[in-house]
Amino acid sequence: MDTDDLSEESYDAVIRKAEKFHHDLTLQFGLLASDCKDESEYLKQALLFIKECESNIEEAIDEIFYENIPEINKFKSALKEIKKIIKKVQKIPIEKRTYEEW
Repeated sequence: MDTDDLSEESYDAVIRKAEKFHHDLTLQFGLLASDCKDESEYLKQALLFIKECESNIEEAIDEIFYENIPEINKFKSALKEIKKIIKKVQKIPIEKRTYEEW
């Protein structure tokens, strides 16, 4: 799938929230979409990615950020916030989520 296939709620929760923090983080969340078959799987993978980052924050920073490397505490806070919003989105039934019309 592509990030364009995400509902507005999921796109806001992950992609826009990550972009607000740092473009390099957005790229990582964007790459996740290509390995997922649907939005539910994407959100699960995003949470898994966050968990991996949190388990070794210094290594995650080294692997994700190329320039303007964020402070560890700010990165932790951004991950925590994205995780919280993803969990809220997961509670919204798929049929109640909004999708952009093409």
